[in-house]
Amino acid sequence: MPRPPRLSDDHVNSRIRALRGWTLRVGKLHREYEFADFVAAFGFMTAGAHAAERLEHHPDWCNAWNRVTVDLSTHDAGGLTELDFALAERLEELAAEPARRHLPDIPDA
Repeated sequence: MPRPPRLSDDHVNSRIRALRGWTLRVGKLHREYEFADFVAAFGFMTAGAHAAERLEHHPDWCNAWNRVTVDLSTHDAGGLTELDFALAERLEELAAEPARRHLPDIPDA
């Protein structure tokens, strides 16, 4: 699959204004999410992993209890592409959904 080209700085600045909570940090789209608990944060990451696979575009991210930090860039393009914005938009949709919907019901041990 051909990879999209790097976006111009003007285009990036225009697009990022539409992404509430996202900033540019060291040339990457950056967002920090906070959830109710670890299960909600991990559920978000699980759903986000499936979205990333469908786009064939994977985030740099980390989780610390109820927080998920996400950085997006397209390494082979040397900057930001439409893939980064597509994944950021999908992550925003997932963050707005009830978190437990992304995980199966597992009885307490």
